[in-house]
Amino acid sequence: MAIHIGISGWRYRPWRGVFYPPGLPQHRELEYAAHSFSSIELNGSFYSLQRPQSWRHWASAFPPGSVLAVKGPRYITHMLRLRDVDTALANFFASGVLQLRERLGPLLWQLPPTLRYSPDVLEPFLSRLPRDTDAALALARRRERVRMRGRASLPSQPRRPIRHALEVRHDSFRDPGLVGLLRHHGVALVVADTGGRFPHMEDVTADFMYLRLHGPAELYASGYPDDALDHWATRIRCWADGHEPADARSLPGVAPPPRIRRDVYCYFDNDAKVDAPFDAKRLYRMLASRAPATAGDG
Repeated sequence: MAIHIGISGWRYRPWRGVFYPPGLPQHRELEYAAHSFSSIELNGSFYSLQRPQSWRHWASAFPPGSVLAVKGPRYITHMLRLRDVDTALANFFASGVLQLRERLGPLLWQLPPTLRYSPDVLEPFLSRLPRDTDAALALARRRERVRMRGRASLPSQPRRPIRHALEVRHDSFRDPGLVGLLRHHGVALVVADTGGRFPHMEDVTADFMYLRLHGPAELYASGYPDDALDHWATRIRCWADGHEPADARSLPGVAPPPRIRRDVYCYFDNDAKVDAPFDAKRLYRMLASRAPATAGDG
């Protein structure tokens, strides 16, 4: 069981000279961020299909023991809207994501606010997600040969599990059936703090928790005061120890999850005013002071 506290992305102009030391060259920002947190959420993969050399560069920048969460392509979630995704998934896993090797953490699939809950759409998508690196390599071999020529990487490696997390943004997902569907596939429901803009659900659906803290008042732009961070530290500690908070914002009529210790991944995405890296470090210090043996470096 491990707790990882980190940030979503690292290349933000307002961070220069504030979080990043004055005069730090831009090409060293990743190195600085990689040695500041035990985990970072890679979000460039959301916007476009990356090349193998980028994945190799990212992997080499992080020290041993680091974990990189990877945001799945918006082409799959926002354009295809989870339908007819076999080729797109194959291209994604062939693009070099497996170059992260032992640093590969959960894959995040963020749905658009306009996509409604439909089990008939979501279930086939979840069933296609590879659950280990062997399955991911097999899927990658079905890539588009012409399009991916010269930009594919299928590295052989020991079989490792691959985790998936789903972030929903339409109120129709407040459906108890969603919890059962995610539990069946072992996919974590993202706990998203968005200042009330998008659904906030805290149902445990996998053997790990995935949190995205976008801002308590204003999406992407508000920081977390100490009492808010203490609130999240208490919840993270509770989930990690195999329990649920007494006031968990869970859907009605859902059976409680098994009481097992869980890994927790928590990423701050309130980057607009340079709050994210400092909030992440403060939350880490709160957790480390309570349980230094289990909180990942922050």
